[in-house]
Amino acid sequence: MAETVTTNQFRNGMHVELDGFVWRIVEFQHVKPGKGGAFVRTKMKALGSGAVVDRTFRAGEKFARVHTEVKSVQFLYDDGSEAHFMDEQTFEQFGLPHAEVAGELAYLAPSSSVQMLAVDGKPAGIQMPSSVELTVTQTEPAVRGDTVTNVSKPATLETGAVVQVPLFVDRGERIKVDPREGRYISRA
Repeated sequence: MAETVTTNQFRNGMHVELDGFVWRIVEFQHVKPGKGGAFVRTKMKALGSGAVVDRTFRAGEKFARVHTEVKSVQFLYDDGSEAHFMDEQTFEQFGLPHAEVAGELAYLAPSSSVQMLAVDGKPAGIQMPSSVELTVTQTEPAVRGDTVTNVSKPATLETGAVVQVPLFVDRGERIKVDPREGRYISRA
């Protein structure tokens, strides 16, 4: 018998089976209204089609859990239709559709390592680390005296992503960025 999980055990990135399809939980929120039973608002992404839906479940509802395998992979390149990766253990190369990983690719430099999720042996998506180090390729030059707090300027990173950075950050510097939120953390 397959392992079951309740809505109380939901975690971001967990895979569950619903209506015969495999879904990844993108985000969820437990809600306890003053009147009536508790429920869970969930944003889920279908693994096959990539469709994202919002669903609401009663608290304690049970689902079949789909086990995922996590592998270390290296990002090789993106050809526009697919992002290509290599398994660091077997050196096997595979591709993921560009549309499925477009958000993550903005913060992935070639040759960087990430965690890949596999469902039933098939690549299902990638998990980004909590921070990545990237080089600033373009931004307005820093001016002496620019130390005012909470003022930011746009900076283009080596991967093409644009993040808001403090005024003192200059071109050529390495910075830490949170790829999940697209937010500057600190200098590297």
